[in-house]
Amino acid sequence: MSVGCKHWLRKTRYDRSEMTVRITESDLARDVRAVLAKVEQGDEVIIEGENHQAVAVMKQARQSGRKITECIALAKAFESSLGYLPVPDEDFARDVQAGIDERREPLRNFWDE
Repeated sequence: MSVGCKHWLRKTRYDRSEMTVRITESDLARDVRAVLAKVEQGDEVIIEGENHQAVAVMKQARQSGRKITECIALAKAFESSLGYLPVPDEDFARDVQAGIDERREPLRNFWDE
């Protein structure tokens, strides 16, 4: 954390009940990395304009799906309940690939736009 960052972090207002940090646009411009570090720690950061009105809110992205450790635990529990190791049928790989292709967004080349 840079020296400038420590300076503005001390001067920000904190809402302890919601773990919210309020900063100005210039604070954000001064040390983006420190602001992102606060977001990574779970804090919500409200960026205020010159009129002290909220311009933007930064918070952690919501994760979707299961963690791989949860998937492995579920698979092991399912295997235990069956009493044997399930073996995918011959069409399994094709079905999985079809599901992936169905949800995949086409790649966009921003340089050509």
